[in-house]
Amino acid sequence: MKKILLLFFLLSGLIINTQNQRFTYEYKYIIDSTAKDKLETEMMLLDISPKGSKFYSKNRFESDSLMRASIEKQTKGGNTDVNLVGFQSKGKIRYSIEKAYPDYSVNFFTTLGSDEYMIQDSRSQNWKILPGKEKIGNFMAQKATCNFAGRNWIAWFTTELPIQDGPYKFHGLPGLIVKLEDSAHTHSFELKGIKKLPDGYEWKSTKDKSRYNPLITLNEVKYKKAFKDFCNDPIKSERQMFAQGLILEMRDNSGKIIDPEKSLREQEKKMKDNIKKENNIIELDLLQ
Repeated sequence: MKKILLLFFLLSGLIINTQNQRFTYEYKYIIDSTAKDKLETEMMLLDISPKGSKFYSKNRFESDSLMRASIEKQTKGGNTDVNLVGFQSKGKIRYSIEKAYPDYSVNFFTTLGSDEYMIQDSRSQNWKILPGKEKIGNFMAQKATCNFAGRNWIAWFTTELPIQDGPYKFHGLPGLIVKLEDSAHTHSFELKGIKKLPDGYEWKSTKDKSRYNPLITLNEVKYKKAFKDFCNDPIKSERQMFAQGLILEMRDNSGKIIDPEKSLREQEKKMKDNIKKENNIIELDLLQ
């Protein structure tokens, strides 16, 4: 009986220690299948707390934190004329993902144009656990596979970190996913660091933050249609603003007034060219 109680307390302590932690993943990806030599890299954070987890770009988080600090400093004395000239938001990954415990319901936050979306993704991940084992970093990990969002995925999870979570939307294995890669070797995540979350950290959902425009909530099926509509007409919202007279004056870096119609045409061409190049996004089924 004493041995059982000791084992229970040891396991409980291990689970508590894996909560309130920040896991850093290195994300490597190829966004354009015709330019496989252009490998992008971004550091991503997976914050795990008793309420749930958040997955987001480290660079964007740090950039947004600096911007908020600058705004607070400028408005502290009652100044309403905020100057953000020269400020550039870093990080190419603009989405974030939340999983609420204990059911691991997934909410995906992203933007299309000027609209912000929360996609409630209910798709299951039917993992097949395989006997293969491998040392990944400091952990002994076991292999598992699944098909999700148009790709075949290979994951390595470790029961040494007994939490059923991982990078991006992935979860449901009997241990943290420490490495994940698609079968085409164009998207991969690998655990690179673990540290305790800052004291006073409180899990708050992105859906509850204050915003100027309302958050658009969709399921993954309706979002797929919204995504396709955006790809076909990426400046629809800007065109509507122009028609309503909300875009009154635009200037270039020298201060010269720009013809807004010409600017919108140039913006549309640029965005459509970028969309064509982004033919190897992580969820391939969005392009089908």
